[in-house]
Amino acid sequence: MFKIARRTLLSLTLAAAAFPALAVEMGDDGLHKTPWQRDTFKDLREDLAEANAEGKRLVVMVEQRGCIYCKKMHEEVYPDPEITQMIEENFFVIQINMFGDVEVTDFDGETLPEKDMVQKWGVLFTPTNLYFPEEVPEGVSAKDAAVSTVPGAFGKLTTYNMMQWVLDHGYDGDEPFQKYHARQVVLQQERGKLKVSN
Repeated sequence: MFKIARRTLLSLTLAAAAFPALAVEMGDDGLHKTPWQRDTFKDLREDLAEANAEGKRLVVMVEQRGCIYCKKMHEEVYPDPEITQMIEENFFVIQINMFGDVEVTDFDGETLPEKDMVQKWGVLFTPTNLYFPEEVPEGVSAKDAAVSTVPGAFGKLTTYNMMQWVLDHGYDGDEPFQKYHARQVVLQQERGKLKVSN
């Protein structure tokens, strides 16, 4: 009996290691929690300064309880080792609850509860990721400061390439993300470098 129980426990442990989606933590607010999300006072000016001090780019993830697309991202996309590494090494991630009451201070100095700030920014879908430049001019709202706003769930390659496009300052050039992404996919396939699949 003890041997069977031990084998069952070992099988469950191996299954949990093989399927990281089983290990995704949920917060009291019903949102997915990851080690790379930062717990801050949600003052975007301070968050940007801290991101810059760490040599990282600021990202705001707007999510909500029960969001099936947020679940897809947290269980299927973000756990990919290359994407996790990309986030941990390069991004400073803040999570905003679409219907939350925690106060958020925008770059322009306005402070509102999460749910009202999300309305101010015009965010309609979850998840929505807002990527920011290293510097935001005084008096500019996050909605206008974002160099890329990505609503919805996407596959691993699209997610990885969006993050790389932001890091490469692709938004400053003439090549739109869609063309950059198509070009990168071909290069990634040729090199066999990126193991993630879309």
